[in-house]
Amino acid sequence: MNQAVHLHRLVSTMKRRSSLHKHATSALFDCLELYEDTIDQLNHSRRSYGQNYSAHDRQTSLSAAMANQVTCRNGFKDFNLTSSYSKYFPLHIHRNLTMSLSNSLAVAKAAAEAEAVTTAFTRFSKQGGGGGRRLMFSDDKFPSWLSLPDRKLLEISKTTANADLVVAKDGSGQYTSIQQAVNAAAKLPRKNKRLVIYVKAGIYKENVEIKKSIKNLMVIGDGIDSTIVTGNRNVKDGTTTFRSATFAVSGVGFIAQGMTFENTAGPEKHQAVALRSGSDFSVFYDCSFKGYQDTLYLHSKRQFLKNCYIYGTVDMIFGDATAILQTCNIYTRKPMSGQKNTVTAQSRNDPNESTGFVIQSSTVSTAAETYLGRPWKQYSRTVFIKCSIGGLVNAAGWLPWSGDFALKTLYYGEYGNTGAGASVSGRVKWPGYHILRTATEAGKFTVQNFLDGNYWITAAGVPVNAGL
Repeated sequence: MNQAVHLHRLVSTMKRRSSLHKHATSALFDCLELYEDTIDQLNHSRRSYGQNYSAHDRQTSLSAAMANQVTCRNGFKDFNLTSSYSKYFPLHIHRNLTMSLSNSLAVAKAAAEAEAVTTAFTRFSKQGGGGGRRLMFSDDKFPSWLSLPDRKLLEISKTTANADLVVAKDGSGQYTSIQQAVNAAAKLPRKNKRLVIYVKAGIYKENVEIKKSIKNLMVIGDGIDSTIVTGNRNVKDGTTTFRSATFAVSGVGFIAQGMTFENTAGPEKHQAVALRSGSDFSVFYDCSFKGYQDTLYLHSKRQFLKNCYIYGTVDMIFGDATAILQTCNIYTRKPMSGQKNTVTAQSRNDPNESTGFVIQSSTVSTAAETYLGRPWKQYSRTVFIKCSIGGLVNAAGWLPWSGDFALKTLYYGEYGNTGAGASVSGRVKWPGYHILRTATEAGKFTVQNFLDGNYWITAAGVPVNAGL
């Protein structure tokens, strides 16, 4: 904590310097927000001991803090200012914090494993030796972390009667922009009540930010390609990848339904994010994400996507969240000359982080040669389970990042996939690549297990298959 606070003070001091290059200033503003969140995550982890939190919950907080470290540095890399990063952040301070987080993650993981054994033994004993064992499959529609009122919101029709605030381009609502409604929501007294913003059909040309102080917010649109939020911020024009998002959300418990999030910068502008989410316990249901390079930034924490459409080219789904994408449609567009399409670029940076991407029961459709993923960071983790894989997916399946970087430490897996590009006979021979051959192996990556059964899985919210 002391190290994080020290780094935050450094950023606060540096960003006020008038001599800074504008790109360095932009990166420092990202770092300021990220270190504020790191302090929050460490406080959450400290408070969780002795309270009703799982060890997995602590892993999530510490993993998010680690992701923040990496993202701060990436802002400088976006503009080839790595030397400036070293100038502003003394290397030993950064390394000390990274090492402390890594040690804490190791402890949290060990605790999580011990907790899992204890929980399983207790359940086994209570059920008379396992005769009443809970099956891996569930007929419940929703994950347990969505409350009964939230389930009902997702099941009922989208009308103004269900909304606290209404946005409409034609002036028929209370606001004409989404950000106006979000700002108003932040001022409403509601304790822990879910607040709903209904966004009528229309094209909303704006960049929306939902800060971490705005919790339990739900944004409902009139459906994919009916309610569209669109922007064009991008790295080439001077915005960091982190800040390029058309729609960015940090507040815990965010839900979106029936929305399209789009970045129209185009392939020639390189990194240009349609949506960035660092919202824990967030849900995206019946939504669409459109862009080219870096379309969907699943930055950190726990996220669930259902019945969504994702369009992009290079590293189209990336970040360091613990995320499952279920029954989604993934479309790779034609990239620019010299580029290679990659569906994922997961950025787990430490072996004890609980993060990774699981693509389950989804479809990968391809307009050009495509790879399932490449390792953005050393412990990158991605698994495809029971997906339909298009014929233009390269036979090797996965693409190196640079030389043999991360090939021994990553975890990439495939289980039960079908389609013209699903054959594993020609797949990479990396030590970190796994052909999952049994339901037991694949079961580690189901909603019930990967997103922490203590929190997420037993019942309700968006329609969800808790098992394989």
